[in-house]
Amino acid sequence: MPLDEDKYPVESDRRRFVKGVVGGAALAGVTTASAAAVNTATAPTGAGGGTTTFYAVENTDGPAPRGMPQIPVELDKEGYLKGAWPEYEEGADAAVTEDYEGTGVDYSSAWFQYCGVQTYSGVYPEADQDNYFRYSDSGYDWHSDKGGDKIHIDDFQELGDPWREWNTSFGTKANGKPAAGTWRSQDLAPAETMPIQVIRSENVQELAKEDEWIDASTAEGCVAWLNKCTHFCCVPGFKTIAGSANFGAADKIYCQCHQSVYDPFSIVQKSFVALPRPEKEG
Repeated sequence: MPLDEDKYPVESDRRRFVKGVVGGAALAGVTTASAAAVNTATAPTGAGGGTTTFYAVENTDGPAPRGMPQIPVELDKEGYLKGAWPEYEEGADAAVTEDYEGTGVDYSSAWFQYCGVQTYSGVYPEADQDNYFRYSDSGYDWHSDKGGDKIHIDDFQELGDPWREWNTSFGTKANGKPAAGTWRSQDLAPAETMPIQVIRSENVQELAKEDEWIDASTAEGCVAWLNKCTHFCCVPGFKTIAGSANFGAADKIYCQCHQSVYDPFSIVQKSFVALPRPEKEG
């Protein structure tokens, strides 16, 4: 089996593809029912699949085969946070920004092609989607009234709950303030929502001083990732469950479904087999 190959691809029940031109029949082989279906899903029968090198928040424990893919963060002139999207050239299998910000890293849309996300409209290379991070309807208490709003850098400094002092009842104080959100999912069906998390932390600022990639892919201490556990496609969280302390994850990202753990302050380069997107009709 190839390094870090997806073991549990997921089929989405509702699919709205780029401009409605992708046929659902192309997804016939993408299921979780059997090993044969897994082999079908990971075979290069669609577009843009194959071995991919990417950056991730590191998986440090549990059954997850690898880290969750990092999303490079940009800050617009008004202070709103965006996830950078790679450059697309007509006819290409994936959107790719070569030598991202002079780091020597090729940033590709294939980073996000796993767990069924490869079928989502927002992950198609040419998809004309909004790249702003927006708050989830549910998430952390501090932004519970902001569902759907764009995430602003100043939001992390709200009075009484500043990002350098944010804490829960467990874990290390001032280790970073998180937000739960969505990305490239505006006006799409709920089944196509791409969940993300962002943390603003002095830890990230310190890492950026020593690492060229982290400096280029974070902004004002903010790091972000596609928040889909690479084990069974669940949605984990940073400091969301007190019981995570029992698994050494009080200050890490913890997936309560099967106890996978990720370190948001350890950004590593890995490889995996990106699942192919269903081909467009015609």
